[in-house]
Amino acid sequence: MRIIPAILALSAAATLARAEAPLAVSHVAENAYAIIGPFGQRDPENLGNNASFGLIVTEDGAVLIDAGGTRAGAMALHAAVKTVTDQPVRFVINTGGQDHRWLGNAYWKAQGARVIASQDAVADQTARASMQLGALSQLVGDAAAGTEPAYADITFADDYTLALGGTTLRIIHPGAAHTPGDSFVWLPDASVMFTGDIVYVGRILGVMEFSSSAAWVDSFAAMAAYQPAHIVPGHGPATDLPTATRDTYDYLVNLRGQIARHIEGGGDIIGAVAVDQQAFSYLLDFDMLSRRNAQEVFSQMEWE
Repeated sequence: MRIIPAILALSAAATLARAEAPLAVSHVAENAYAIIGPFGQRDPENLGNNASFGLIVTEDGAVLIDAGGTRAGAMALHAAVKTVTDQPVRFVINTGGQDHRWLGNAYWKAQGARVIASQDAVADQTARASMQLGALSQLVGDAAAGTEPAYADITFADDYTLALGGTTLRIIHPGAAHTPGDSFVWLPDASVMFTGDIVYVGRILGVMEFSSSAAWVDSFAAMAAYQPAHIVPGHGPATDLPTATRDTYDYLVNLRGQIARHIEGGGDIIGAVAVDQQAFSYLLDFDMLSRRNAQEVFSQMEWE
């Protein structure tokens, strides 16, 4: 009978260790924070939190931007939140369908939070849940234990206004970007924009088979039209609009322009990898992802 408490103690120790996964919290503006996970692939140390997240604190509770990549990842985010505030997390906003945006939802629901996401994000999450869970089990191993799909309590088509504790947020789904349901979150009182995967800073973005490079350009422009003073990107540290524009918008516009000229010249998908992206070689993972991005954009532009 004494084996059970021993097992529980070991489990508790493992959970505590996971909750201490590397996350950096930075103050962005009044009551607004960035929670910054590491660059790189998902692994047992980062618990699937290889992304940046946001936190807004109000007098009636907190709002978390994105749920974490696993149940353990959500717990690590919660530990980070507690370094800033004792307020409970009342709402969690999923800014898209990528795993680190939503697979921690079940944990947050168990804490009493309500989850908000665009209808397109929920459709994408539902379609790719099994694939994402399978990939996570390979990448993070035992850290994926207990992770299960849980979907938004509140969904919207294009935009949603959330008021809490005297603070008003606008959640806007301008169209597809990195994933079909990407949204940005606008905190007007502090001029802070939480962009999810619409913005990558310091690391090359990934154009995937579920992405839309054309719509991504438009979604970025819709976000930028608010002229935010501060941006919390989906990957990378808090930044400003010029930096976000350089690392995301300019990269996409250049790549699409290069591929358009390649296609017009009779080029094929194999030759697409040679288009000139060197102006962006300063971005982390450039050598690993730039050629794949070129071929994916080629495939998309063939059908536009």
